[in-house]
Amino acid sequence: MNYWLVKSEPAAYSWADFVREGGTDWTGVRNFQARNFLRQMQPGDPVLFYHSVTDKQVVGIAEVAAPAAPDATAPSGTDWVAVRLVPRQPLAAPVSLARIKQDERLGQIALLRQSRLSVMPLKAEEFDVLLELGAGPM
Repeated sequence: MNYWLVKSEPAAYSWADFVREGGTDWTGVRNFQARNFLRQMQPGDPVLFYHSVTDKQVVGIAEVAAPAAPDATAPSGTDWVAVRLVPRQPLAAPVSLARIKQDERLGQIALLRQSRLSVMPLKAEEFDVLLELGAGPM
């Protein structure tokens, strides 16, 4: 199993939109490295949903429902792909970028090293730390 983080601007497509629709094809990725990550996603892989730009926080947990397939929004004849994602649950307490930067266990997370990528892998330990932080006050 692999662990992932996807980013979306809440003004364009928010967690609330995602939940209301019951899932989506994660289309529009036009970065080669992010595309390669989409190709690695497999059904059942857990995914953290991150609000970028304005909120800058992890807000929910999703799951890969179907493997990479041609992206219907891409020009025909190109090799861009999309995966089907479905929402699982919101985090009890969203995890802000500031909080992520403060936690030394997340010092090497891709979100900090490759901040412009919209799709990125997480180590299992990083995923677990983010879930712990997102559980809220203990």
